Amino acid sequence: MTGVFFRLKNLTAELRIGDRCRARRGPALGMLGALCALLAVPLFPAVAGEQRAGVVGSIRLVGDGIPDPLSGIRGNAERGRALLVERAAANCLLCHAVPDPSMRVAGNVAPSLEGIGRRLSAAQLRLRVADIQRVNPNIAMPSYYRVEGLDRVATEYRSKPILDASQVEDIVAYLETLK
Repeated sequence: MTGVFFRLKNLTAELRIGDRCRARRGPALGMLGALCALLAVPLFPAVAGEQRAGVVGSIRLVGDGIPDPLSGIRGNAERGRALLVERAAANCLLCHAVPDPSMRVAGNVAPSLEGIGRRLSAAQLRLRVADIQRVNPNIAMPSYYRVEGLDRVATEYRSKPILDASQVEDIVAYLETLK
């Protein structure tokens, strides 16, 4: 987001991109407009190779993926399968079908995960699990590692990801096996 900044001057909010003024709000709406604009910044799609906050720590996006493991090490597919199956943290089976005969109850409102490891790279899977809303802001699936720019989050869950970095990596490792 190079060149985008917000300035408050005499309670007037101003959005500038480069040296051109894009929007101004008068004194009555200045603070409210600036606050709304600042809250919207984390929702802009990332630029390739850009370091981004909004998740725990910061991540490096390259293209449409996160190439580096969030926890610094690759995940464990067995633990990832266990997370996918359990109905607590990830709850993937609520919406997704999985090509595993032992998982008898699965959802059908989201795409099947069959072949996902063949269609997407580990970096692409990591981004989709960690922060799917950067790929598609209108999707119902939660961003499991993102902590900022979210709305209607209960107080006790603010600034806490749904899954920690190692859990995201475990799910990515399991999804990679679904060829």
